[in-house]
Amino acid sequence: MAQTGWLRAAVLGANDGILSTASLVLGVAAAHGSRSSVLVAGVAGLVAGAMAMAAGEYVSVHSQADTEQADLALERAELKSDEKGEHAELAAIYVGRGLDAALARRVADDLMAHDALGAHARDELGIAEALRPRPIQAALASAASFAVGAGLPLIVTALAPTAALLIAVSTTSLLFLALLGALAARTGGAAMIPGALRVTFWGALAMGITTGVGAWFGTVV
Repeated sequence: MAQTGWLRAAVLGANDGILSTASLVLGVAAAHGSRSSVLVAGVAGLVAGAMAMAAGEYVSVHSQADTEQADLALERAELKSDEKGEHAELAAIYVGRGLDAALARRVADDLMAHDALGAHARDELGIAEALRPRPIQAALASAASFAVGAGLPLIVTALAPTAALLIAVSTTSLLFLALLGALAARTGGAAMIPGALRVTFWGALAMGITTGVGAWFGTVV
């Protein structure tokens, strides 16, 4: 389950990298920017986007980690002040999951004797070691996935003929988005075609608007 979550996050990060960088490249190119200026803008967008993703993910995941630590500290204090009440609370959780009362009390006895805080963290608070938030890992993964996605339209920009730059970047970027949309849907257990069509539609809309704005500024500035 944790691996699925990381894969989905990586796919979404790459999706953001493709869409934002392709839109930026198309906007600058539509404003009659040279290939070098388009590439400079694209690389700047890649770096800025990766850093923004890393910073945002770090702050978000660190906030989640702080919240979990606060919950654990409160649970630790409650275990010290009212161990009997916490035992009854844990047993009630197991009764709610289908165990009879006597068995639930024995399970609570065994688990609390082994690791009382761990039992309450897992079964009362929903905190598991495998799913523990890791801010630095999350930040690096988000930055890397964004950079990989952003690199795809930049490669096309560097290789495509100048006359066909807009068509080449928009077409390949939409193809990349469709593939990632299908992969994200498959990872989440949803239908692949609707997922691909959804991300392709919004990607085309974003790139179309950015291209139009770039073309308009290119004529008035």
